[in-house]
Amino acid sequence: MGKFIRITASPPLYVRSKLLCFSLLYFFTTLSLFLYVSLSRNQCVFRYSPFDPIQTNIFSYPSSYGEHKYALPTHRSSCSSPVFFSDGYLMFLFGHYYWTVLNEIQSICSDSSSSEKLRYINGNSETFGGNFSTQKRFSYFNHSDNDVEVPCGFFRDFPKNRIINYGCLYYYYYIYITILSMHFRSEMEKCGLVVASAIFNDHDKIRQPVGLGVKTLETVCFYMFIDDKTLNSLFHHNVIPKNNPRDYRVGVWRIIKISKSENLYLNPAMNGVIPKYLIHRLFPNSQFSIWIDAKIQLMIDPLLLIHSLVVVPDVDMAISKHPFFVNTMEEAMATARWNKWGDIDGLRMQMETYCEHGLKPWNSHKMPYPTDVPDSALILRKHGIRSDLFSCCMFNELEAFNPRDQLAFAFVRDHVNPMVKMNMFEVEVFEQIVVEYRHNLKKIETSSYEEQEEEQKQKSLRIIQKKRRWLDYGSWSLNGSSCKSYLMEMWDDHH
Repeated sequence: MGKFIRITASPPLYVRSKLLCFSLLYFFTTLSLFLYVSLSRNQCVFRYSPFDPIQTNIFSYPSSYGEHKYALPTHRSSCSSPVFFSDGYLMFLFGHYYWTVLNEIQSICSDSSSSEKLRYINGNSETFGGNFSTQKRFSYFNHSDNDVEVPCGFFRDFPKNRIINYGCLYYYYYIYITILSMHFRSEMEKCGLVVASAIFNDHDKIRQPVGLGVKTLETVCFYMFIDDKTLNSLFHHNVIPKNNPRDYRVGVWRIIKISKSENLYLNPAMNGVIPKYLIHRLFPNSQFSIWIDAKIQLMIDPLLLIHSLVVVPDVDMAISKHPFFVNTMEEAMATARWNKWGDIDGLRMQMETYCEHGLKPWNSHKMPYPTDVPDSALILRKHGIRSDLFSCCMFNELEAFNPRDQLAFAFVRDHVNPMVKMNMFEVEVFEQIVVEYRHNLKKIETSSYEEQEEEQKQKSLRIIQKKRRWLDYGSWSLNGSSCKSYLMEMWDDHH
């Protein structure tokens, strides 16, 4: 008898191969995502992949606190100058970018002996910054010999509170700054990445950063330094329980309450300049730092910001361009016009001093710097001789004149040697990585809204004549002014 051979239809090979099917699915999914990112390059590429390890629900505020009230609108929903990640879109899309950045920053932090450090003048003085003369301050701009010590604050004591070590990377969110004691100096010397800010007189809200990776809280610290008035507001809104034994925490931040000190400045804004421009002295072994004004909320993990805006372009400092002004004098006039600093004569003296010593309007010869005026609400730094020298010289100028740092920025930047490598990124990038809020509204219980409005109007009328002497084209006599050539060139360009 013959054998019966059973023939059955089998599925094609491409169907039977599960591995091939998965590979094809992976390929087409990857291709689609890649094309999506490539074709949407008008967006700032600080978006997150659905595969990114993002933490959510960090802290819930009481409804009365209003941490998200009065957010300022942005006028740029997209940007034409995107910030691209350097390690490839596919790695970014599938969540590998965060881990790569984490490992790279940790490696840089662990190698703290690779960069040279400035040497600083020590001693005592009547002020925290030393109150140096104009010629003395300017003499330190050219730093060709690293054996020469430079003035950089700390001519009076600056105590600090205890800092707990959480690893190589630190995220310090200073909400009020005061004096640092040497007892805990060793703890602060362990910081590898520092983020700082300051709040005075309950002027802003404490806001949680958004977009932190799952390992960020294990490798960075969050500290908020506040004053008594800010602490009382937190008590009032039940953000912090009053029976807590001084171990205050709000979400990711540990809160440190600092009392006022006679060793600092009467002007609280000048006290905020200390962590803003002397952060490399507060944390002498930090490799990177981020300053963030308390009026803005960080929307991107600080590790990704440092990597994309500082490490990848290989710069000493990253800061946003100003949204409106290009020339320092424009900012100075706006400062006077909008009463951002009341000492009009002092503003004019500052500008005359800078013009006398070589301040020029911005022009193409100043490239690669695209503007003379930054938005200093967010400053990212890689610490080294160049960025630290710039910060020290900036602080000395701010103490000499006023804490309006945009006025001294271009003069210091253009005169320091060695020249600081700076990434002045577009405003549209800034608006993608932070959310800006209004300051807290002041409560005046003794007058109605109409009375407050009339009082403000009368106050404006009292100072307008004084401002006109300096602000108007015709009323400022250019004869004998050090800024004559500056103004003529600026006005000629505008016309």
